[in-house]
Amino acid sequence: MNPTDLLSIGDSSIDTFMTPLETETLCTVDKKQCLIAFAYGEKIPVRNLEFAVGGNAGNNAVGAKRLGVNSSILLTLGDDSIGNLIVEKLKSEGVDMTYVIQQPGTTSNYSTIINYMGERTIFVYHAPRSYEFPVQLPVVPWVYLTSMGESFRPFYNHLTEWIKKNPTIKLAFNPGSWQLRAGYDSIKGIVESTHIMYVNRQEAEKLTNFGESNGRDRDLLIALNKLGPKICIITDGGDGAFAYDSINGKFVRVGILPVDAYERTGAGDAFGSGSLSAIIHGRTLEEALLWGTANSASVIGYTGPQKGLLKFEEMDGWLIRCKSSGVNVINF
Repeated sequence: MNPTDLLSIGDSSIDTFMTPLETETLCTVDKKQCLIAFAYGEKIPVRNLEFAVGGNAGNNAVGAKRLGVNSSILLTLGDDSIGNLIVEKLKSEGVDMTYVIQQPGTTSNYSTIINYMGERTIFVYHAPRSYEFPVQLPVVPWVYLTSMGESFRPFYNHLTEWIKKNPTIKLAFNPGSWQLRAGYDSIKGIVESTHIMYVNRQEAEKLTNFGESNGRDRDLLIALNKLGPKICIITDGGDGAFAYDSINGKFVRVGILPVDAYERTGAGDAFGSGSLSAIIHGRTLEEALLWGTANSASVIGYTGPQKGLLKFEEMDGWLIRCKSSGVNVINF
């Protein structure tokens, strides 16, 4: 393997997890909407409080490193205690920090997550910043690009030019909320250069202007593929994930491993790092979907997006568990 197999690009943060006492909440749930209500002006006791490093790029780099992929990360952080904690944690996981910049006089990203009945509600603070694109970046086999804050456009433009100048680089792209909110035209250059696209069903519908897609999974994948990505992977919550490999002309689907969720933060990132690591190791798309499924199932058993990320030597056991639970990849 090369010194760096994967360069993860995006944001990282410190996440605070709070689990309120269920007696202190009012929750109404139906298929379209869940509301958690707290008494206004009250002090709300919480059952426990935990802190973890998160953020999509950090989760990806750590997840891939644990699965045997030599990982570097490109971050622009604040020069504050939160930024220092992020650096220390990622270093401790063996992630190469060469391309991490801490801007003097700025703050870092911070999130507060309410964990309630296995689902999470996230309050995200994206610190205002200008993202710095390094003057020199190594040509690496793979880049994983994910969410950045509101000022992402100049960086994305630089990255698009860099990818075009280095066509041997394969790009995996998982857009964040700011990128999707800005609209397709703002990320068009990146999408057209993407080898593997990771989005959920709602994001795919929005990017393609597809509308309601239930029962039309193949058509949604084809619409996403027409924007540029060679391999399109769409996650669909409790229904698993489905994918289209336009190179080999195959449509595949995988379910989920039936495990009880303790806390769901990072499930999507775990699926991404698991499946991408499999592909970097030369595994098939079918195997990659199973790696992603297993990694997600492990992560949701713990608080935070990184604690449950699988190590390479643990993956085979989880794949056996998938098989014994009837989790298979099927063509459709």
